[in-house]
Amino acid sequence: MTYPVQTAEIKDTNQPDNAEIQLIRDCLADKRGAHELFYKRFYGYVMSIALRYSNHSEEAKEITNDSFVKVFQHLNRHDQQRSLKAWIRRIVVNTALDRLRKNKRELRQTDIQQTNIEAPDEGVLQQLSAEDIMRMVQSLSAAQRAVFNLFEIEGFSHEEIGAMLEIPVGTSKSHLARAKMKLRQMISDKQHGK
Repeated sequence: MTYPVQTAEIKDTNQPDNAEIQLIRDCLADKRGAHELFYKRFYGYVMSIALRYSNHSEEAKEITNDSFVKVFQHLNRHDQQRSLKAWIRRIVVNTALDRLRKNKRELRQTDIQQTNIEAPDEGVLQQLSAEDIMRMVQSLSAAQRAVFNLFEIEGFSHEEIGAMLEIPVGTSKSHLARAKMKLRQMISDKQHGK
């Protein structure tokens, strides 16, 4: 089943600049080197989003490549009065979610194991690098990672996440709770040198 490119509505924050508008026009006119320039300009941005939704860098590269294919296929649909980055981000998130939807069994898990995990020391949190945090988020299950990103980073409600992932609201809440619990455990382990 194919899902529309614009499933996730991500808030528009910036107006495109003149260079972006010209780059879009050059791509649409198939000017030599325009697609390559577009790819190079937005690769890091797209890859950073894809990494948040993937298990490893190879999967993130696949999401990135699939996303660029969709961007170039639908570039003529971009409203040039709106942020190009927000439009691209929506496509990347939806591409990652499309991959996740293919494995509905994992999405439907709802049980939460009860464990007591102490709150991490603030000093440990400050010592974590962006790479450490990214590794921790990537070690979550695909469903937990997607819900965590959609709720905590993208700002969607559980109702919106449930609709996007085709899961009950309670399952979305469960995945978020499990993700937070696992992240706390990983931070606690790091704090205690495990």
